[in-house]
Amino acid sequence: MKAAFDAINAFAGGGKKDDSSATKFGTFGGVFSPTVLTILGVIMYLRLGWVVGNAGLLGAVVIILLAKSITLFTGLSMASITTNIKIGAGGAYSIISKSLGLEAGGSVGIPFYVSQTLSAALYIIGFTEGWLGIFPDHPPLLVSLLTWAVLMVISVVSTQFAIRIQYVIMVLIGLSLVSFFSMDKQPVVELPLLGGFEDAGFWQVFAIFFPAVTGIMAGANMSGDLKDPRKSIPGGTLWAIGITFVIYIALAVVMGLYIDSIDLRSNQMVMVDRASYGFLVLIGILAATFSSALGSILGSPRILQALAEHGTVPMSETFARRTKTNEPRNAMIFTGIVIVFAIVLGNLDVLATLITMFFLITYGMLNLVVFIQQSMKIISFRPTLKVPRFIPFFGAVGCTFMMFLINPVFSAVAIAIIIFLYIWLTRKELKAEEGGDIRGGMFLVLAERASRIAARFPRHQVTWKPDLLLPVDVPGVWSGPMLFIRDITHPAGSVFAFTVSPKEREQNIRDLNELLAPLKRQNIFVNSTVIEDADFGHGSKMVLQTLRGSIFRPNILFLTLEDDKKQEQLLGQMIVEASRDELGVAVLRQHPRVAFGMQQDINLWLREKSPNWHLGVLIALHLQQNWGGKLNLVATAMDDAEKARMHEFLGKLNDIARLPALSEFHVIMGGFHDALAAAPKADVNIFGLGEKPSFDFMRGATDWTNTSCLFVKDSGMESALV
Repeated sequence: MKAAFDAINAFAGGGKKDDSSATKFGTFGGVFSPTVLTILGVIMYLRLGWVVGNAGLLGAVVIILLAKSITLFTGLSMASITTNIKIGAGGAYSIISKSLGLEAGGSVGIPFYVSQTLSAALYIIGFTEGWLGIFPDHPPLLVSLLTWAVLMVISVVSTQFAIRIQYVIMVLIGLSLVSFFSMDKQPVVELPLLGGFEDAGFWQVFAIFFPAVTGIMAGANMSGDLKDPRKSIPGGTLWAIGITFVIYIALAVVMGLYIDSIDLRSNQMVMVDRASYGFLVLIGILAATFSSALGSILGSPRILQALAEHGTVPMSETFARRTKTNEPRNAMIFTGIVIVFAIVLGNLDVLATLITMFFLITYGMLNLVVFIQQSMKIISFRPTLKVPRFIPFFGAVGCTFMMFLINPVFSAVAIAIIIFLYIWLTRKELKAEEGGDIRGGMFLVLAERASRIAARFPRHQVTWKPDLLLPVDVPGVWSGPMLFIRDITHPAGSVFAFTVSPKEREQNIRDLNELLAPLKRQNIFVNSTVIEDADFGHGSKMVLQTLRGSIFRPNILFLTLEDDKKQEQLLGQMIVEASRDELGVAVLRQHPRVAFGMQQDINLWLREKSPNWHLGVLIALHLQQNWGGKLNLVATAMDDAEKARMHEFLGKLNDIARLPALSEFHVIMGGFHDALAAAPKADVNIFGLGEKPSFDFMRGATDWTNTSCLFVKDSGMESALV
């Protein structure tokens, strides 16, 4: 297929985009005209009478107001955001991508492209119905295919040529409306303000009518071909919405007052039959449906080409190409093929319902983007056209509400498709838009507001999780404890690491990032910084004191004990400082040869009256869950009475703390040093840390147990019993 596109493109003289020779359009030709002509299309001529006949005059006005309110809110939202950003090719796709990222833009842009393409098929079928009103003996499929061929030729030849044709069509539509409004007005005998919905229910009638107002993106889809999109899209779109609203209301009033409801429901060519000059309405039908189809054929390929430029669709390299005159010819050819399939398989009412869903999704997402940016209150969102927050909010809610009222099953399927597309595009790791998007800022704003709420409440023990503070003196020697730190913090904990250095800050940053990279790959939340200070202890003290005022601050100071005894004074100072700042403390003495063994069994040493067993239990539980091994509760006793009491204490602790079923109790008779040698074999031993740590004992415990040892001290904010 790629070779076929290349051959056609070469034959047509296509090449790479050359903006210097590209024709750009203004507000009237590039936005207003295609938008008006897309809105005043097949539904207006062939289905509006049926809507009035089923819903009655009042019901039809309600349906028009409801449909137009959604498109008006969306039009205002689109107008607002286009005065804030430099919109690229693809209209709504460009807006959503620049705001929520390429993944969100693509997941909505692909269905939007499909809806625009199906719209072209819808309008061609409408053109065929109008043609058959003049020549009833002509084969419908042949008429549709010939119409498609003419439209493709016009669109492939030149967008400028297509725009000029639309000026002629606008005059013809105007004459057809004048002919209808000047008809012989004889009021109906019985005026039903509210119809009986004999042919379909309210929401089904609404679904069939809604595509009549969905042309508001016709101008935005041409964004890549406009001289000044920021100026043209808001003005042209809003004027088109307002003028077409007046036309639709006027048509509904005339039909309701002067045409019998039975005739409206049964005769889709009623506008032709009742007009002063029926042939003008027939010409108007042909002109309107032809122009609407032409507008969709011009817009759809540009959406596909914009999607392809960012690699969001298959064969992106082929579809992204433009000719020297800025035409997305390959995308046009593919779109034309899709339209043919839709024409052959399509049905006017079924296509209308499908298009309604896809447009509602796109409109809803566009409104949501504007509402999010308004709610974030970021300085970068300062549109020259400001709209109240309720407009995008009700626009988004209204689109969602309408979807599920029209067809809940298809709405759920459509949303599932978008989620699937989002996941698929996320895995493609698309290159982000230049300048970034608001996703990161959006979550930061949410986090900020959540933090303000969280600040009103004290830290609860029930929400405790291990958030480690790591003072890293030499990043190169910390690679050993990283796996152990991962097993303490995974899956919900976090790590804040820092180092202190008087110079070579950039190199220290790189070393620290390299050290923490394995934790990031395990989806552990990691932060790091480098403090410029000549004294490691002073710099560390500043970090601890600064973090005390933070809402989301670490709760455990994690240290390592090395062989160098000069380190002891600094460790002692940091342990004291951590206690002042209500931080728990964990000091790791890693065995130089054994490290963490098989990473299975854990010995947790407990004393009945020790204040430091809560943090030890919580860390042991994290290790046990990640290692999948056995947890041994170990205690010592000097006599049988104390042994019985310790067994009772361990049993109660096991029950209240809901420890794993495989946990075992070991009460060892004798002194503590003797118990170390008699303790069950484990891969790590966890001990309490006293007010005045004995570093000689901590080093010795590693040798006596032949394992790595962790010494912990509670902050008072933990509880293993909640």
